[in-house]
Amino acid sequence: MSSKPSNPAHLPAPTAHPLPSYLNADHVGPWGIFLQQVDRVEPYLGNLARWVETLKRPKRILIVDVPIHLDDGSVAHFEGYRVQHNTSRGPGKGGVRFHQDVTLSEVMALSAWMSVKNAAVNVPYGGAKGGIRVDPKTLSRGELERMTRRYTSEIGIIIGPNKDIPAPDVNTNDQIMAWMMDTYSMNQGSTATGVVTGKPVDLGGSLGRREATGRGVFTVGVEAAKHIGMDVSKARVAVQGFGNVGGVAGKLFAEAGARVVAVQDHGGTIYREAGLDVPALLRHVAEHGSVGGFKDAEVLANDKFWEVPCDILIPAALEQQITKTNAGRIQAKMIIEGANGPTTPEADDILHERNILVLPDVIANAGGVTVSYFEWVQDFSSFFWDEDEINARLVKVMRDAFTAIWQVSNDHKVSLRTATFIVACKRILHTRELRGLYP
Repeated sequence: MSSKPSNPAHLPAPTAHPLPSYLNADHVGPWGIFLQQVDRVEPYLGNLARWVETLKRPKRILIVDVPIHLDDGSVAHFEGYRVQHNTSRGPGKGGVRFHQDVTLSEVMALSAWMSVKNAAVNVPYGGAKGGIRVDPKTLSRGELERMTRRYTSEIGIIIGPNKDIPAPDVNTNDQIMAWMMDTYSMNQGSTATGVVTGKPVDLGGSLGRREATGRGVFTVGVEAAKHIGMDVSKARVAVQGFGNVGGVAGKLFAEAGARVVAVQDHGGTIYREAGLDVPALLRHVAEHGSVGGFKDAEVLANDKFWEVPCDILIPAALEQQITKTNAGRIQAKMIIEGANGPTTPEADDILHERNILVLPDVIANAGGVTVSYFEWVQDFSSFFWDEDEINARLVKVMRDAFTAIWQVSNDHKVSLRTATFIVACKRILHTRELRGLYP
């Protein structure tokens, strides 16, 4: 006799629960963009498509209250997040950002893009992301430290060297990571350097980590240029965002002979047809905090940045910068996404129709997480590599990943973004299938 319970006729047959509204593709926001990207890749997944819902539902979402004492004695509350999108291939991995516009939709999407990014370069991580909705510029150093430590304690139940490893992101840096590592270690009762990456070198950080994302952007840009017959030494480059990603990428392109003709950040937009003095501009940004006020350059209206004649455009700021309203005005031949999610799906279609090659974020800016992986490995072994070895290993990983994705793009006649998703999603869902479901 079957032990399966009967289903009374008056009850509907059990079905999968529908997605909550904030997980729905129709919901406006970064998560909706990610879901559209998954939908585009589903036809190429073959038998693995039966697991596609795995990608559409984050494994774990933690929302925390972060109360701290301010310097004036009052108490302030901030909302924090840590999202683990997928851990089939290994521990969660992804940055923590401090920004006044952080939302759950954004953090969910960023965690999902980390899953894809880690799988695309084939490092043994899943995807995660975190953030606090706060303008860190309004906090003193002491307040920033107290907020960081309280946030770390609140998410400490789900992070760890073998569970989920945070890293720097927007408005966070090696000092923030040092506070996070120390807080976690104090709560654990022993030093755990591997709980975060992007730490100071003296605390187990890796040489080359600060420049890794920008170096990865440059590396895939050079590889793509070879495939389309572009001479990088004669290229004109425009960069949005001139920090650790855009600034490093701009510096490397300039050293390769390219002219960086335009740069935009929160301080404004500057332009010089003959090429900006990149070393001087980097010193100016370090001293003044933005490109605003830089001499020997023409000031442009911010919206005119997208119309600057150039060969390579590098959006290296925040997400959703290239949209259907400005994609038609872009003059570049190639776009290298240094930021996460800077291009909307509608803009992607416009750029594709205009034969503008887009190197997507999920491969173009994966240099940071690649060297984060190197840092994590070095922490476990307590054996550290020199910077030349770090950079050589990074370049090899990025070149190999790009070559494989370029081949898939040609085989299926799809964009590099869809090709990256095909490679990454197959790897994620294959491990999901191999592991099965428990219980």
